[in-house]
Amino acid sequence: MRRIFAEIYIMMLTVVTPAFAGAHIAYDSDVNDVSTRAKSSASSSSLARKTRSGIIVLGSGKDVRAFEPYGGGHDNGEKYADAINRYKKAFGSSVNVYCMVIPTAVEYYCPDSIRSWTHDEKSAIDAIFSHLSDSVTRVDIYDVLATHKSENIYSRTDHHWAPLGAYYAAGCFADKAGLPFRDLSSYDSVVVRNYVGTMYTFSKDMAVKNAPEDFTYYVPRDVDYKATYIKYKLGRNRRVTGESLPVDDVFFLHYNDGSPSAYCTFMGGDSRTVKVRTSTKNGRRLLIMKDSYGNALPGYLFYSFEEIHILDFRYFSKSVVEYARRNNISDMLFANNIFHASLESTSNAYLRIM
Repeated sequence: MRRIFAEIYIMMLTVVTPAFAGAHIAYDSDVNDVSTRAKSSASSSSLARKTRSGIIVLGSGKDVRAFEPYGGGHDNGEKYADAINRYKKAFGSSVNVYCMVIPTAVEYYCPDSIRSWTHDEKSAIDAIFSHLSDSVTRVDIYDVLATHKSENIYSRTDHHWAPLGAYYAAGCFADKAGLPFRDLSSYDSVVVRNYVGTMYTFSKDMAVKNAPEDFTYYVPRDVDYKATYIKYKLGRNRRVTGESLPVDDVFFLHYNDGSPSAYCTFMGGDSRTVKVRTSTKNGRRLLIMKDSYGNALPGYLFYSFEEIHILDFRYFSKSVVEYARRNNISDMLFANNIFHASLESTSNAYLRIM
């Protein structure tokens, strides 16, 4: 079985085995040639099909949901845990280090009748946690997300979680960090209507295109914040060829209804390093080490931290340890989805930029 792990800009093609391979690819296959159909006990997903590109599409009409199967195993997850352990050893007691491994939609919405199409994410997450040092704090969001799976915590038409899912995860992290956390009554909700994300591009299934959804995100009130960016210049294969001087810009970008880029609401995407200063004065400075799932987390933590720094391991090329010391970081959160945590290239990248 083939599966696709897609970021907004970077796509990786793999086979559903513990081995992962990366490639920059595009999809233009005819899904009708290879659709596979399966009966499900859930009426909302009574029809399941797998496209040529490996995407699973469930249901019909306005409730269609598309996601990719997970193909990872435990071996590379152990390497991911080891990389985090090395960061904790480097910092010692001066920095609190946390690990949040984020499940993807397939774990919560794949019907039992087609579970053989995917691997188990929970066991992979648990294996990572079991290899973490006792001095690294585990932020286990699996059960919290499961409790809220009837809500819009994952996009139906995009490979990311929805902002509401990130809200629940951020609450778990703030609790582990011993910091205050505001409920959604402290936020203004903003809706981008008729959103169809990456899953149509990757599946080429018209049912996905014809089932747009609302993309709802939350902007905090009664807290001041200022975002400063270093934006990376990208060349061939999206490799960094240069960077800008620090420039102030908005944290939340607004996209018009129908935009397929609504998830870029948070900081405008991945290829940048961001520093957010808030009006919360408690001396706590957070560094988030992340992939694109982590983009949705910082906006819920402006009430909790005095500063929040966001680095994407795929673009940052300097020393993380030096960056953290120079910015007096008190807390470091590794927030990666299980696909990235299961890639050997992820742990290698973290060690390379350490």
